[in-house]
Amino acid sequence: MATDIKTYKFNHTMIRVKDPKRSVKFYEFLGMKMLHKMEQSEAKFDLYFMGYDSPKAASHGSELFDREGLIELTHNYGTENDADYQVTNGNKDPYKGFGHTCISVDNLQAACQRIEDAGYKFQKKLTDGRMRHIAFALDPDGYWVEIIGQNPVEKTEDVKTTDTQAYRMNHSMIRVKDPQKSLKFYKEVMGMELMRTSEQASAGFNLYFLGYAGKDGVPGSEPVNGVNPTAHREGLLELTWNYGTEKEEGPVYHNGNDEPQGFGHICVSVDDLDAACKRFDELKVNWKKRLTDGRMRNVAFVLDPDNYWIEVVQNEQLKKGKSEL
Repeated sequence: MATDIKTYKFNHTMIRVKDPKRSVKFYEFLGMKMLHKMEQSEAKFDLYFMGYDSPKAASHGSELFDREGLIELTHNYGTENDADYQVTNGNKDPYKGFGHTCISVDNLQAACQRIEDAGYKFQKKLTDGRMRHIAFALDPDGYWVEIIGQNPVEKTEDVKTTDTQAYRMNHSMIRVKDPQKSLKFYKEVMGMELMRTSEQASAGFNLYFLGYAGKDGVPGSEPVNGVNPTAHREGLLELTWNYGTEKEEGPVYHNGNDEPQGFGHICVSVDDLDAACKRFDELKVNWKKRLTDGRMRNVAFVLDPDNYWIEVVQNEQLKKGKSEL
């Protein structure tokens, strides 16, 4: 049976955490819900899948792998009691790679104030620097969480309330060495479409936002209601290219799975796992793990041009749909 890349979903982003109780509490404070806990006691780790699930959420009520914009927290047993354990957040040399996750919120100023009032720290507050339309909060492990507005900042500056049910897990950012190679890979191999490009020539970098078009389609290039046209979406991938890295010899970025560890992978759910992996084989991808490798025969891992891991899993809802045809 063939695979239809138009049905793929950017399901989740995995990060390792030291103390799952603290991390779950933080992401719940941001309005997320623990959708599923997967206990792997024999292998001594647990997985916590966090996502937005209110009636206003984009994926409300959907099955776990029939969603976009989830965060998977991986806890390896014992790290919470290890005083020396810490993750690498991907933003410090020489281990830069993964950059951040990003939530979009209804009222930016009020949302940031609520986070600050709760005692959480910021990498960048709205009032820091020249960019007054974005902030970066820090989760308990020091991972950056970008916060952007779904409405123009001029219209929300006097609003004192925020509704977490309106929030979206908008995107995850990774740095890439060569944008042409990475764009080609994510478009032609993974089936994503380029949603938006932000060229920051004066600062020496470009941002490329990719995702699966789904029912919302590919947005136009013009702002919608005064904000970027992708602010209301979930499940986007932001590729950050710093000018000149494509000319450097060898690997430039840390994939988060080599020591020291932090970020683990992004995950795409597909309509037919066997057919999707067969297609990847035909496209001659680099594999970290084929379906037939090891004991876990229900997941595969593809490597992107920068050696980031991409998990590939079955979207059971789509499989059900096919079996009913």
